[in-house]
Amino acid sequence: MRSPTPLVSAPMLAHLPALLAAAFVAGLVDSVVGGGGLIQTPALFLLLPGARVPEVLGTGKLASVSGTAAAAVTYARKVALDWPVTLPAAALATLFAFVGSRAASHLSRDAFRPFVLVMLLVMAAYTLWKKDFGRLQHAAVPVRTRALVGAAVGASVGFYDGFFGPGSGSVLIFLFVGLAGLSFLRASASAKIVNTATNVASLAYFAAHGDVRYAVALPMAACNLAGGVVGARVALRRGAGFVRVLFLVIVAALLVKIGYDLIASR
Repeated sequence: MRSPTPLVSAPMLAHLPALLAAAFVAGLVDSVVGGGGLIQTPALFLLLPGARVPEVLGTGKLASVSGTAAAAVTYARKVALDWPVTLPAAALATLFAFVGSRAASHLSRDAFRPFVLVMLLVMAAYTLWKKDFGRLQHAAVPVRTRALVGAAVGASVGFYDGFFGPGSGSVLIFLFVGLAGLSFLRASASAKIVNTATNVASLAYFAAHGDVRYAVALPMAACNLAGGVVGARVALRRGAGFVRVLFLVIVAALLVKIGYDLIASR
């Protein structure tokens, strides 16, 4: 087991303001429309050049868990959670997120860059295409069906979230709406509960193996928490319109950056 590295090097200190900004925006975006990992994880890959893949993922999990949990609490106070969906999803997601994190520890960093690029393209296209997402009404789906959907979604997305993570919140919301018939706010609230569970499970694995850069992750966690609270309040009061635009702008910028890096590395 490797011991965690608490010291901040000069390059890390120089990149910290950008990482803090990314963490805040990621928490804000993730709490409203999901996909905060599409901002935060690529930022960590770009701005922590000496870090191994497990360190990037572990640091990102600690940075994310506070904002996700804060958003979950904010939603739970205002939105009635659909427990037949949420409980099995959270339980299975916790187990499979741990398995996914174990699998991620055996992969090289270079394998992730094309995957991040594809995920960014898919999420940008989806966000542009699904303009009415969030206006869908709750459909009458039997309790047993919702529970089965919750278990299946929790297992599959939980593994992905532990394995890599970016976009898992958006995928959860989409599947909860499309398969379980939840409304946008109820799906968002359930997704935050599930994401909190997966983040805790993944963080436990990475922390146990010394793969968290606490000097970076802790201040990022504070910014992600602030963004999560702000974003959840925006979703409850104003809707996700302006966040959607911000999300697309940031994703476009990351697409250009990561695409350039891929071309330059060949």
